[in-house]
Amino acid sequence: MNKPLDNPADPFKKALTEATRTLADDPELAITYSVDPPGMSADQMRLPQVTRRMTRDEVMLARGTADGFALRRRFHDDALHARYLPQGQMARDLYEAMETARCEAVGADVMPGTAGNIDARIGYEAERKGYAQIRNQQDAPLALAASYMIRQRATGRPLPKGADNVLDLWRGFIEEQAAGTLDGLGDVLKDQTAFARFSRQMITDLGYGDQLGDDPDDQGEEEGSDDQQDDAAQDPESQDSQGEDDSADDQESQQDDGATQDAAQADASVDDSAEDEMADEQDTPQGEAPLEPPPPAQHSEASADYTVFCTDFDEEIRAEDLAEAQELERLRAYLDQQLDPLRGAVSRLANKLQRRLQAQQNRAWEFDLEEGTLDAGRLARVVANPTTPLSFKNEKDTEFRDTVVTLLLDNSGSMRGRPISIAAICADVLARTLERCAVKVEILGFTTRAWKGGQARERWLAEGRAQQPGRLNDLRHIIYKSADAPWRRVRDNLGLMMKEGLLKENIDGEALEWAHRRMLQRPEARKILMVISDGAPVDDSTLSVNPANFLEKHLRDVIAMVEKRRAVELLAIGIGHDVTRYYSRAVTITDVEQLAGAMTVQLAALFDADDRARARIMGIGRVAR
Repeated sequence: MNKPLDNPADPFKKALTEATRTLADDPELAITYSVDPPGMSADQMRLPQVTRRMTRDEVMLARGTADGFALRRRFHDDALHARYLPQGQMARDLYEAMETARCEAVGADVMPGTAGNIDARIGYEAERKGYAQIRNQQDAPLALAASYMIRQRATGRPLPKGADNVLDLWRGFIEEQAAGTLDGLGDVLKDQTAFARFSRQMITDLGYGDQLGDDPDDQGEEEGSDDQQDDAAQDPESQDSQGEDDSADDQESQQDDGATQDAAQADASVDDSAEDEMADEQDTPQGEAPLEPPPPAQHSEASADYTVFCTDFDEEIRAEDLAEAQELERLRAYLDQQLDPLRGAVSRLANKLQRRLQAQQNRAWEFDLEEGTLDAGRLARVVANPTTPLSFKNEKDTEFRDTVVTLLLDNSGSMRGRPISIAAICADVLARTLERCAVKVEILGFTTRAWKGGQARERWLAEGRAQQPGRLNDLRHIIYKSADAPWRRVRDNLGLMMKEGLLKENIDGEALEWAHRRMLQRPEARKILMVISDGAPVDDSTLSVNPANFLEKHLRDVIAMVEKRRAVELLAIGIGHDVTRYYSRAVTITDVEQLAGAMTVQLAALFDADDRARARIMGIGRVAR
């Protein structure tokens, strides 16, 4: 008998690796398979992992990703691409997306078998990101729509489901603005230089020409003319004699002019100083120092370096104001359907938490007192020894400080699908459980109002594109449930997280600071803030014109401020991403099914009276007092 293979997927991976190297025309290319996002560098390609099950979706995704990377490596010149690369972020996104579509279209013409694999990859991405459910044009990426337009016109193939919806939302706009340019696509498709010029013209047609920067073709001509001027200007032999004849006259005239200018400047300075003194005497009250302009407002208590270009379009809004009551009811019904398979598990966890909380709220007794209620349990010793005094007891309350818990939920686009459903379900269960235990609960969400910048970015563009403007998107902070609102009145609000188009980008630092400020205004003695997120803060509009760590640094500063003040107990749960690099009290889960248990265990640990037990459960070495 033949020895069974260790991993049934290994032969497929080996075959795909060799095929990809051949397709890329690079026999030395290193290819790995990983759960990390796919990517390609100068000498390595990272493809999606293929498990032992080798499902059709896994196989097609790996093939499509490998073909796309290989075709770009074969038909793409990095140096030429960089020469025509625009400066602005949106223009770059359009330029990159159209170049990728060109490489894949050329490859589909030369090797038709790659087209079906790439279609499978596009369909998978469209389904994962929910493109089929998008209804508003602003929620569909324009750069992606432009690449789909190039792909469809170049290959004549229909787009997969979801991708066709993105293109349909933008088709009218693209064809109206760039109809003439698109007609010349067939003439430039196989020439990268010509296609780069074509792409820049497309970007101009779509209204982002101001982000292109200098035209590299014009720069070549200007450099030639500058060289000619430099050659004509540098001829030392023809200039020596003239310089010697004129040097004496120049020195004398400079001395005369200098003396005249010095005198005039001295007179002007005396007059100016006199006028300034008179103005100061008139404007400044006697005995007071001159007034200085007030410093600019600080946008963050945690970091003076954190700046915001514009706050006029930010909003703090209740969930019921973002959707009609009927729509919230429908979305809540959909959320309840998601809750049904997990009802048993989360109910057990909720009961466990409730028992732990109520155990700490139970009454206790003080024994062996000289007065109070007669302790019948100790009467036997009085009968045995009549000289023994009677024993009394009194009922006392165990110290249990009134508490408020805030759940701060990441409402970014990367949470779309199962993660946001699980987060909403757990918020629902914990809110009901804690409310039964007389613990008030607040549920907040954070996202942005637009993808890649909204009205703030438009104002920044109109005002001249200042360097490093700070945060450059419009915030949307959502109140699903305030701490004082009864759960029965707001239970439908959590259904809003199921609304298509709500989840966009995430600026965690400002959201955390907002939730912290709200908690400080609460009268409860104990305040607990739980953050549920799936990674680092991301906002393309902000990060494209600021340092790469701009948002991440601010998040770290806010966390440090909250933990230093100790007015609020902070913990975090990361979904699929390690958040322990930000939060000292944190747990990371790899499967969204674990979120309910993680939230319950973490909250239960916070309510444990024993500091060492809390530290052991939460996985931290020391609990701050």
